[in-house]
Amino acid sequence: MADSSKSFLGLLNGLARRTYYGDENITDGFLKEELYPEMPEGDFEALLSKCNGLIKSMVSADMDFKQLEAFATSQTKRKQGGITEEEAQMLTKFWKTHKSKIHQVVVSRCAWNNKLKDVSWRIDLKMQAKHVDQINQPTAIVEMQVQNGDQKESNVVRFEMDEERLSKVVKDIEKIEEQINAHCQK
Repeated sequence: MADSSKSFLGLLNGLARRTYYGDENITDGFLKEELYPEMPEGDFEALLSKCNGLIKSMVSADMDFKQLEAFATSQTKRKQGGITEEEAQMLTKFWKTHKSKIHQVVVSRCAWNNKLKDVSWRIDLKMQAKHVDQINQPTAIVEMQVQNGDQKESNVVRFEMDEERLSKVVKDIEKIEEQINAHCQK
């Protein structure tokens, strides 16, 4: 059983290296030749599909170790397409080794739009205005550096906000902060 378990772990590691770490040298043929040379092609393809499914399930759920334990147990109890106890142990060992690195890779691959790189602002008094009653009114001068997607250069955006608009923006930021805190404290 030790060889079988090591081969299963090797298959999981190989799939992770190919899928998440960009190792193009790891092909299905290479994995079969190195880990399961005696296994019929159809059986290997089924095992490969099962392992890919297991990894995708763990990655998409970003499973913690309690969730992983429940997941592995449920997989051992499946009648068709399940895994053995030894394979469940190897699955756990694999996930403990690769969880954080795969998570980082998945996050870095996300297609983010604009990124806010920097914000600076100051309160100033208006010295010029269209109407006399707007002169000497406090105004916020905001400067933001925004980076588009994967571009290295960032664009600078400058604008002014009056007191009313600034108050609304601050309240909106506080709401966002509350939402983030609510989701982070589980």
